[in-house]
Amino acid sequence: MPAAPIELQLKTLPTSPGIYQYYDKNEKLLYVGKAKNLKKRVLSYFNKTHDNGRIRTMVKKIYEMKHIVVETETDALLLENSLIKEYQPRYNVLLKDDKSYPWICIKNERFPRVFPTRRLIKDGSEYFGPYTSMKTVRTLLDLIKNLYKLRTCNYDLSKEKVDGGKFKVCLEYHLGNCEGPCENKQSEQEYHEHIEHIRQIVKGDFKDSLARFREKMKAHAEAMEFEDAQLIKEKLDILEGYQSKSTVVNPKISNVDVFSIISDEGYGYVNFLQISHGAIIKSHTLELKKQLDETDKELLELGIIEIQQRFDHNSKEIYVPFPVDLGSRFKITVPKLGDKKRILELSERNAKYYRMERFKQTKIVDPDRHTNRIMAQMKVDLRLSEEPRHIECFDNSNIQGTNPVAACVVFKNGKPSKSDYRKFNIKTVEGPDDFASMEEVVFRRYKRLLNEGEPLPQLIIVDGGKGQLSSGVKALDDLGLRGKIAIIGIAKRLEELFYPGDSIPLYLDKKSETLKIIQHLRNEAHRFGITFHRNQRSNAALGTELDTIKGIGEKTIVDLLKHYRSVSKVKTASKKSLTEVIGPAKATIIYNHYHVKQ
Repeated sequence: MPAAPIELQLKTLPTSPGIYQYYDKNEKLLYVGKAKNLKKRVLSYFNKTHDNGRIRTMVKKIYEMKHIVVETETDALLLENSLIKEYQPRYNVLLKDDKSYPWICIKNERFPRVFPTRRLIKDGSEYFGPYTSMKTVRTLLDLIKNLYKLRTCNYDLSKEKVDGGKFKVCLEYHLGNCEGPCENKQSEQEYHEHIEHIRQIVKGDFKDSLARFREKMKAHAEAMEFEDAQLIKEKLDILEGYQSKSTVVNPKISNVDVFSIISDEGYGYVNFLQISHGAIIKSHTLELKKQLDETDKELLELGIIEIQQRFDHNSKEIYVPFPVDLGSRFKITVPKLGDKKRILELSERNAKYYRMERFKQTKIVDPDRHTNRIMAQMKVDLRLSEEPRHIECFDNSNIQGTNPVAACVVFKNGKPSKSDYRKFNIKTVEGPDDFASMEEVVFRRYKRLLNEGEPLPQLIIVDGGKGQLSSGVKALDDLGLRGKIAIIGIAKRLEELFYPGDSIPLYLDKKSETLKIIQHLRNEAHRFGITFHRNQRSNAALGTELDTIKGIGEKTIVDLLKHYRSVSKVKTASKKSLTEVIGPAKATIIYNHYHVKQ
């Protein structure tokens, strides 16, 4: 499906961190940028006049825009870096490989060294990062040095050479910075235990190391070495606030294609991430229209083949959320945890954002399709036999047992139809009885629709649990409508949906559009009912006291309230003032009622 116009994309951009890419009409990449808030940053290009002529020229050339959503600003920075190096867009400052981000290397040797590097060599060594600042790397290495005494020399400390006495301890040993593995003064087992602790630190698992640091800080404090204790505390604070890993880049994940899928009733959305040399260099989401109720597995398999053909890309290793059948030429991996799982989750996040943006865009340019999709989804989610194009929701209001009323709100095609809202004074029920009140209003509503030949809804929702639902069902039974109209109850506390004859409630996804529409219906019914109830109570409170005065009729009460606005002001009005409003005879009655002892 072709990309939406720039104007439409701008309206539906997410506010998440990520990178954005601008393309010209020939699909040539013009610019890659990072953003803490994608929507705010991208809009800034189009919402103001730029003093910089180069920016003005670039904005005029923008024909299409793409973006990739990530989890943190650090991820956005790293991804921007890798994409600029890969594609070298015309309007970006060019980055060369020798300017790449630093890593921490644990060298593949008998007594491993730990040092910073900008070069990744495939010799079995471990690389951790990348880091956006060399300062962070040096802070970590300094912390490690304070905790563990590691060698810094580049000697080949093979067992044969060490046992043969080829090496002598150096100044670092005498300064207390190394424990002398070159002369067998430290065992290989003890050294590797320290290396394992260091692995945990650079992976972000600081529990053991933090405890050791705190002990060291405490020891300095007890020894009255406060400056040393403060230095360790400062480094400890940095370590506690440090985030070691990025979901965007990992040198062990190379030449891999990552695919994920998000689907609904009508469409599947397959996201593709291309990983090359440990970095994301491409992201694309393919929208597939369902024809025969295809499964996610079928759509994902189709999407993988289509995307690989479209981009002329054929990686042998593929990460997917569940097993797929693509033949023996592919190595299929279903990640369960770690970096591979995080990369897959990033792909799923981008598929979800793409789906949400398409929904928003469709709602703007094709509201009918948007409505059709939601109605189809509601039919499935609520287990209905037909789409709920016409829904009615009932709510009772009898606060403190006074003036019992009920409200009925109507939604058509998922939107409020306020001209069809109805309110009811409860007529046959004495006292606060929600169940009986619900039965009365449901019966009255649909008896009238039947008598007047008006269309009935496909779905009735009663605000309440099993009791209110049973009352609504009884009313439909009495009218012979049981089974002809679907009816459900929604309990307030846990958003439980109850069905007639089923004791187990249905729970919808808290983020589902179906639940949001039901909540909107329930809230509208509650608002409409409370407003009606409040008005009824106000009218009753205003009229009661004046109604008790013998010789004063309804017209006089209305005249008084129009003039004085409240009963309290009527009480305090002078006889002369009352006479000017309602005449001398009735003014005397009102005045005497409030001022002459009976």
